[in-house]
Amino acid sequence: MSGTDTPHVGWRPAFRRWRARRPFWGGLLLTLGGTWILLTEKAALKVVMHIGMQGLVGYLLPVIMVVCGLLTLFSPGQRLFYSVLGILCSLGTWVTSNLGGFFLGLALGAVGSCMIFGWLPDQEPRVSRRKRRKAARAAAQGFGEGAEAV
Repeated sequence: MSGTDTPHVGWRPAFRRWRARRPFWGGLLLTLGGTWILLTEKAALKVVMHIGMQGLVGYLLPVIMVVCGLLTLFSPGQRLFYSVLGILCSLGTWVTSNLGGFFLGLALGAVGSCMIFGWLPDQEPRVSRRKRRKAARAAAQGFGEGAEAV
């Protein structure tokens, strides 16, 4: 032993604890949506739907989506602002960036922003289905024994 009383925890439990303290899936979806839209901006000219004066905005809105998603992951205290800004940028890409990355980036950004907005930090952690079933069986067995004794 190394002289410490705490066992080696590993990276998976540490990552799960980190992920539980922030709107992880919403931030990830918002980041993926912005990244997808940026990738569709680089599509071949035959595939591009919108081009012209909106060129700068077409790159700016997906970049803001990616930044909002990353800021949500690493600074969840301002998640409401990031989610509102993310949904506005997602909806703005409909006009400016190949129909929102051919609908996929727009949908990922909108769903991610809604998940960020709806995340509550003070909720109790979810109990796994296996633990719920085990508790229900234990309660049913305890209830059955109590009924027979009456």
